[in-house]
Amino acid sequence: MKRTTLLILLCTLAGIGAFLLRPRADVSSPDAASAPSVAPTPPPAAPAYEFRDPTPDGIGKYYMGREIAHVMGHPAIGWLERDEREREEAPSRAIVAIELRPTDVIADIGAGSGYYAFRLAEKVPQGKVIGVDIQQEMLDFLAKRSAELNITNVQGHLGAIDDIKLPENSLDAALMVDAYHEFSHPAEMLRSLHKALKPDGRIILLEFRAEDPLVPIKPLHKMTEEQARKEFAASGFTLISNKRQLPWQHFMVFTKSP
Repeated sequence: MKRTTLLILLCTLAGIGAFLLRPRADVSSPDAASAPSVAPTPPPAAPAYEFRDPTPDGIGKYYMGREIAHVMGHPAIGWLERDEREREEAPSRAIVAIELRPTDVIADIGAGSGYYAFRLAEKVPQGKVIGVDIQQEMLDFLAKRSAELNITNVQGHLGAIDDIKLPENSLDAALMVDAYHEFSHPAEMLRSLHKALKPDGRIILLEFRAEDPLVPIKPLHKMTEEQARKEFAASGFTLISNKRQLPWQHFMVFTKSP
């Protein structure tokens, strides 16, 4: 009898202690006690890579059936800055189509010579353009051009092959111009972008159209809309539009999947 009474007393004290230690809801909000905490939804696990003998323009690493292309290094700056680029690709038209607020922070992923970064700078006078690249030579060129043009809201940033290395929820938008198809770790890069983008952040993806045989670009340096949609969906993004208004490129806009 004494043992039973002692057990009841201990259980009662344990229950009181658990109640006292339980976090209390904010009494100023009648729904606080019942509202569950909402954690950000992480992107799904991406499929694994495959490895085969490389083709002449590829690295032998495949992602969702697509062979990843060789990287165009800093010696190709002249091609990025060529006079014919406006006639061939109409980048001025693409710049107009990129919707930004004056205070936005946008990352130009694979910024290269800063061709797009410097043209975007005037659209975000109270914001900034972060030129992300994995080649220090590109960032050195970016810094030199910033000084020459007296543009103060373009900031170079050294990323890694598998991580853009930017803080969580720090970006309103990200731009990738003819760069994604060269990422050796596309799934990891998209996951780092998913983390760095704000909940309503967007990715603007420009890639040469693989559906069009008249686009005079090597096959591995082009992408289909279907392939891009598939790869981005695997990392938690949804295609919301493809503005088919450029001579050679897709203009795809992705948001985080609901």
